[in-house]
Amino acid sequence: MAERGLKQADLVHGASARGEKLGKSQVSQYVSGKVVPRANVVALLAALLDVDGAWLATGEGARASARPETASQKPAARTSENRSVTMREFKKSSKLDNVLYDVRGPVADEAARMENEGLRILKLNIGNPAPFGFRTPDEVVHDMRQQLPDCEGYSDSRGLFSARKAIMQYAQLKHLPNVSMEHIYTGNGVSELIQLCMNVLLNTGDEILIPAPDYPLWTACATLAGGTPVHYLCDEDAEWTPDLADMESKITSNTKALVIINPNNPTGAVYPREVLEQIVEIARRHQLMIFSDEIYDRLCMDGYQHISIASLAPDLPCVTFSGLSKSHMVAGYRIGWMILSGNKRCMKDFIYGINMLSNMRLCSNVPAQSIVQTALGGYQSVERYVEPGGRIYDQRNFVYEALNDIDGITAVKPKAAFYIFPKIDVKKFNITDDEQFALDLLHEKHILITRGGGFNWPKPDHFRIVYLPRMGVLREAMTDLADFFAHYRQG
Repeated sequence: MAERGLKQADLVHGASARGEKLGKSQVSQYVSGKVVPRANVVALLAALLDVDGAWLATGEGARASARPETASQKPAARTSENRSVTMREFKKSSKLDNVLYDVRGPVADEAARMENEGLRILKLNIGNPAPFGFRTPDEVVHDMRQQLPDCEGYSDSRGLFSARKAIMQYAQLKHLPNVSMEHIYTGNGVSELIQLCMNVLLNTGDEILIPAPDYPLWTACATLAGGTPVHYLCDEDAEWTPDLADMESKITSNTKALVIINPNNPTGAVYPREVLEQIVEIARRHQLMIFSDEIYDRLCMDGYQHISIASLAPDLPCVTFSGLSKSHMVAGYRIGWMILSGNKRCMKDFIYGINMLSNMRLCSNVPAQSIVQTALGGYQSVERYVEPGGRIYDQRNFVYEALNDIDGITAVKPKAAFYIFPKIDVKKFNITDDEQFALDLLHEKHILITRGGGFNWPKPDHFRIVYLPRMGVLREAMTDLADFFAHYRQG
């Protein structure tokens, strides 16, 4: 590739021009040596590189004639006059260099390639309820259908009055202080609103505290906004609650805000009041804004009650995020919201920026907004899933016990959400690369998980499992996982 002046993207585009399919993640793994190409792929790569296929596969024999090329030459495009021209290369922005989203990353790309070859992959990597038989409540679907004729135009950039009114009343039930309709914003999922907030808040070099492990979108959005994510550790021995000493030790004069994810993804932790109160004290001492991701607040189990940190911080600027994707099994509808509360005097310019970006995207999905009032009021069907005998509750218990029965694997019992974050004895399994571990599991057992590093966890000793599949599928998956670890040793 270097001699030909080619990059990985050139091979992908060259394959496409030949009517062949070659994924970027495939090429990346071939280059790194993590995956050996199949014979037909070797032939394709050899043709693209103009070398002998046998030499490329083994390093033995003749390379074949290499045409003299300078490093600056690229595959030529053909014009309508049948003349060759050199087209400039369009590269991704350097802003993406440190952006990570492994929930749908290289290992997931490899799973997609395997599926295209006809293999069945068990996807335990994404908290997407619909494929596993969790249905949207009938009343919600009915009300959206009834209101569709009224949802053809843009709404107010912040959202429909009915949706924001229902969100305000929900916030009042959660005891959030100083909440008004004016400072409630709907979004195309919480993801859009996180990105919006990071772009408004962070200047180049500003630091923001984010938990490790985290939901990786937080780190990615902070990075894209020009900020510097600084990860404080959550303590597995304390049921994955934040290590407060580590959190405070990482605050500098550049720190603007701190993020908590409660209930937590990927660990399923629910933070007790005393921990939240101490986080508020840290934010108060250092004059930090608090961002609280609470998308799983209605999925607590075992009698644990979720407490919004904003309810404990009336004097601090707080932004609280939630939505319907998980609690009402409508991930594809893309409806989330954020609530600005507490000390708004010090947020005036921040709010001005939020309004500016909200106006620029016009509004969020109006049909999805139309169901917020229905969803937040009355009977909450998700409660049946998370009580004893409910699917999520029983599946959580089974996976927790099955994982801890595997020699070399331990896991803290989740208190909420759909996820468990087990620990691997890396010495026992000789694991130094958690991405390679995830690929090995995928290739051998056709099980797709997300490695711990995908959640900005600093060691290769964890992975996340989604326990949404039905019990029969989970039993098969845990049996296969136990068999895999019975013999696995990373080379």
